[in-house]
Amino acid sequence: MSNKPRIQISQKFMLTMLTILCVVLIGVSFFTDKLTAPVQNALSYVIVPLQKGINGVGLWLTDRADYFSTIDELREENALLREELDELKEKNLVLVQDQIELNTLRQLYALDDKIPGYTKVAARVIGKGTGNWFSTFTIDKGSKDGILVDMNVICGNGLVGIVTDVTDNSATVRSIIDEKSNVTGMLITSSDTCNIRGDLELMDSGYIHLEYLRKDVDIKEGEMIVTSNISDKYLEGILIGYAKNISEDANSLTQSGYLVPAVDFEHMTEVLVILELKKNK
Repeated sequence: MSNKPRIQISQKFMLTMLTILCVVLIGVSFFTDKLTAPVQNALSYVIVPLQKGINGVGLWLTDRADYFSTIDELREENALLREELDELKEKNLVLVQDQIELNTLRQLYALDDKIPGYTKVAARVIGKGTGNWFSTFTIDKGSKDGILVDMNVICGNGLVGIVTDVTDNSATVRSIIDEKSNVTGMLITSSDTCNIRGDLELMDSGYIHLEYLRKDVDIKEGEMIVTSNISDKYLEGILIGYAKNISEDANSLTQSGYLVPAVDFEHMTEVLVILELKKNK
């Protein structure tokens, strides 16, 4: 079987022909676009969508870069704002504490005016016993400041309690709500006497005991009870609290009920100590 002759085309020939074709097309393009227009139209179907896609990707990348840049800026601004907010909160807390202390001192000075004739010293509460109530607590004034055992302590609108122990720079106070506390009180309208006894469990309801008031004494709801002149340790006329739910006892000889203390024994920061002891005749 005979082999057909193969036409061999050299690479130089191909390159020469393509070069000539390009030169011809360039020459023709100077005189007419009839030959290049179809090529341009054909290429536009490929190049234009490709350009749109590339532009779209570029715009998306630019938007994302701007987005992340904006997030970083917002994070920095947010961190600065948080620092400023923390500083403002701290300053506000100091102002609130100063205002509370100022209001407390104003109340103490107002109480000082209500109980004239006695020298008093202001003291800060620096410790308290267990539980929610200030039944016993420690103040930051002691014997160096003239504090002695059995001195009366007042706060807010009235009687807090009495000093039970003293060191050079501190003192312990037992309040009237403590279960060991008994105070001889009297009605401000008639001077009839009664006993005020502390009770921490009852204090959860806001009361302590009022007892041993004579049956024939006419006492009204909310009547003011003050320290009695016959008390052996408490100075006379200091407000203790207000009568509540008084009724006749089973013995038909006395009345008893409750007393609402004049002092807030759940929140206490400052007190006044009267620098004078009760002088018993």
